[in-house]
Amino acid sequence: MVDVVSIKFKNRGKSYYFSPNHLDIRTGDKVIVETSKGLEIADCIRGNHPVEDKAVVQPLRPVARIATPDDLRVAELNKKREKEAFEICQKKIAEHGLEMKLVDVECNFEGNKTMFFFTADGRVDFRELVKDLAGIFRNRIELRQIGVRDEAKMIGGIGICGRPYCCHQFLDDFQPVSTKMAKVQSLSLNPTKISGSCGRLMCCLRYEQEAYEDLIKKVPKQGAFVETKDGYGTAVSVNLLRQTVKVRLDDDRDDALHLFTANELCAVPGGRPKDGEAPPHVLNYVPPVPEEEEPKEDEWAVPVLVVPEPSVAAPKEEGGEKKPGCRRRRGSGKGKGENTAAEKPAEPRAAEKAAESKKSRRGGGRREKKPAEAKAAEARPQQEPKEKKPRGKTPGKASVKPVKVEARPVEPAPAKAEGEGAHKRRRRYHKPRGKSGGEYKQS
Repeated sequence: MVDVVSIKFKNRGKSYYFSPNHLDIRTGDKVIVETSKGLEIADCIRGNHPVEDKAVVQPLRPVARIATPDDLRVAELNKKREKEAFEICQKKIAEHGLEMKLVDVECNFEGNKTMFFFTADGRVDFRELVKDLAGIFRNRIELRQIGVRDEAKMIGGIGICGRPYCCHQFLDDFQPVSTKMAKVQSLSLNPTKISGSCGRLMCCLRYEQEAYEDLIKKVPKQGAFVETKDGYGTAVSVNLLRQTVKVRLDDDRDDALHLFTANELCAVPGGRPKDGEAPPHVLNYVPPVPEEEEPKEDEWAVPVLVVPEPSVAAPKEEGGEKKPGCRRRRGSGKGKGENTAAEKPAEPRAAEKAAESKKSRRGGGRREKKPAEAKAAEARPQQEPKEKKPRGKTPGKASVKPVKVEARPVEPAPAKAEGEGAHKRRRRYHKPRGKSGGEYKQS
C-alpha cells in the first residue's frame, strides 16, 4: 500500500496520484505539484489515503507544498493573462484567415510558457501565427489541435439530461461508442437524440451498456413467441429497466395487451410452431412468496401490564355446597364413602390402584367370564415339564455310559510251520517313563 493524494488540474475530469511528501493535505486544498512541464497549481479532490501498488504509475511525483497566499496571487495574475491572450489570439487568427476555432488558453505557473488549444477540420499551417504570438508575449508559444470531445471536456456545460457533462465531471478517458449500444438500450436511432453537444454519440451509452446487457438476458426480445401463465402469445413491447413485457395473447379475441413481469413468462425456443403442432411447455411459473411485514410498534404506545383474572370455580352440586362457618369433614356426603375428591375425576393410575386394593380386601372380585377357547385349553391335560439334567458329573454318581459290543466271529489264525519266524526278534514299543511327551522308541 502507498499513501497518495488525488490531484485534478483545472477541474477537467481526470485525476492523478501524487505523493503527499510527508504533508497533511486535506480535500479542497490548493497545492503546488511538480510535473513534466514544471511547477503547476492544482486542486486536491481527496486527501491522504492508501492505494495498492498496482494502481500507481511509477515514478510517483511529489507535492512541492501547500499553496501559500503568494502562490494564490500568482495564479490570479495568470488567469488575467489567459483572458488577454485569448482575445489577442482570436484577432491574429482572423488576420491570417485561418480556419480554426480557439478553445482555451493556459499559462503555466512559472509564466514561461503559454499553450493555445484549437479545433479544426483538417491540418492548419499556423507558422506565421506562432511568430506573431511569440513577439507579443515574449515566452514559449505552443499550439495544440484537439478534438470536439476534448473541447466539450474543457468548456463544460449542461447535457440534455439536465446534468453537467460526464466528461467534464468524472470521466477520465474517452471510449468508443457505437449505434449498436443505442439499439440494445431501446433508444431512438435518430442521431440528434442520441448525440451530445459535441456532435458525437453520448458517452453515457458506453458505461451503461454492461447494465443493459445483463438485463436483456432476463427478458425475451420484442416480437418473440412467449408462454405466460395465462397462455401463449407474442411480446409486443419490452421495458428493460422495469423488467416488464406487454403480450398479446392468442386466445384473447379483443387483442388487448396484457402486462407481465419477467418471471411470469418465458420465450418458447424455436419460435411459433407450425400449423397442427402443439407448442412445447417450457414455463414453470412459481409465484413469488410475499414477505410478511412485521407489525410496526407505535413509538408512543404505553405498555399495559396485564394481570391474570382469578380463576372462578365451577358451580358445585347442591349436596356439595359449603355452608359458611362450618368445615366439611372427610367422608361426609350423601352416600357412604363419598368425599370431596369424588367431584374431581381421579387419574387412571390411581383408579387402578384403588380397584386392586378393593379386590385384595374382599378376597378377589367377580370372576370374569372366560371364552370357550380358554376353557378348552384348561381342559386339556398338561404335560409335566421335563427336568433338565445338569451337565457334567453329578456328586455321588458315576457317569458311566453303556457301550454296545457286537459279537464278531473269530477266524482261526493260519498254522505256521515249525521253526518259521523263530530267528526274528520280537519288537516291542514302549513309552519312556518320567516324560510327559516324546516319541515312542523302538527297542
